[in-house]
Amino acid sequence: MPETPPTDALVALLGPATDWVIAASLGVSGLVLGAVAGRLAERMITPAAGSALGLLVRRVLFWTVLGLFVASALSEVGVDLSVLLGAAGVFTVAIGFASQTSASNIISGVFLLIERPFAVGDVIRLGTTQGEVLSIDLLSVKLRTFDNLYVRVPNETVMKSEIVNVSRFPIRRFDLLVPVARDAPLDEVRALLIAAADESEVVLDEPRPIVIFNGFTEMGMELQLSAWATQDSFLQLRNSLPERAAAALAGAGIATGAPQRVVRMVSEREK
Repeated sequence: MPETPPTDALVALLGPATDWVIAASLGVSGLVLGAVAGRLAERMITPAAGSALGLLVRRVLFWTVLGLFVASALSEVGVDLSVLLGAAGVFTVAIGFASQTSASNIISGVFLLIERPFAVGDVIRLGTTQGEVLSIDLLSVKLRTFDNLYVRVPNETVMKSEIVNVSRFPIRRFDLLVPVARDAPLDEVRALLIAAADESEVVLDEPRPIVIFNGFTEMGMELQLSAWATQDSFLQLRNSLPERAAAALAGAGIATGAPQRVVRMVSEREK
């Protein structure tokens, strides 16, 4: 029986080990290059498109690069990729039928990232829920309400709802409804309300505060005092302006309207 040359025996012994070393190197390279490429793409996209879209591109690029390197590593150690691709196709079809809702949320999430009706850190209102946006992910939007509750809203629901971005613009208007009696002097009431708004340190000079006559009600007449403040000062304006307006009217002896109903008791004899 012919003896195997020492060189051929060494190659036969080291051959499989070398393939595994190369495969491991490819896997590590995929991890490093995917992370680097993802971070570079995120830095390039974020200033123009926002952090949420940048994070999405980073994740997609990372997993794409890693998947390509893993496929090369498997091929290096002799794994038949055609069998894996066929199994992956069948698995993908099964998952697709079972996750139609998730697919809809993913598509809605992509549209949210492209349209950008709000960004992380904005205060929005979705239906009856209002809070600060914590994150915009592929499946859902996470909110933190003002009473510190964590709310997860599916992207499909967000796309179908009316979105009110409360903090989109730098200034915001507060409307205060002021009921007064029917015989109240409107010119004096307007002057007092405007003066009360001007005395507030958070009310902006431009746009100017205005008083609007809304109409007659069962309480008498209803006026609307509208004043503007910055987003940071809006809560302070909302808490202080009603008190200032009420004090100004009370100081001038002008009574605010109140529901007035006359109840007449009818006895059996009067019927």
